[in-house]
Amino acid sequence: MASSKGPASPAARVAEMEKMSVEQLKAVKEQTDLEVNLLQDSLNNIRTATTRLDLASAALHDLSLRPQGKKMLVPLTASLYVPGTLDDSEKVLVDIGTGYFVELASNKKTVADEAGAALQAKLKQLAPQT
Repeated sequence: MASSKGPASPAARVAEMEKMSVEQLKAVKEQTDLEVNLLQDSLNNIRTATTRLDLASAALHDLSLRPQGKKMLVPLTASLYVPGTLDDSEKVLVDIGTGYFVELASNKKTVADEAGAALQAKLKQLAPQT
């Protein structure tokens, strides 16, 4: 199913999957399910990073309104703060996290669903007729 030409059309993928054995379909389904889960985790990381960036932006705005030399509590962790003094509100460190791969998630989910449907059809064909 690998191709250097880019993503195949849904009809072409389904036609290709119909030619695969049950074992091949299971492998495709498992692989794409793993990729979907990875991409969903990455998307969750992006959402977390976005939230953290929004919070950091609000905190930076608040800092920019404070005078130089202002005494304040500086967070070291989510629950640990130490006393500090604002030296320069133009130079701060902000931890926002990382994450990417958003656009690929829906395409991988579609491939996983198509592989599952083709696998179901194959298994019905191979099942003894009653």
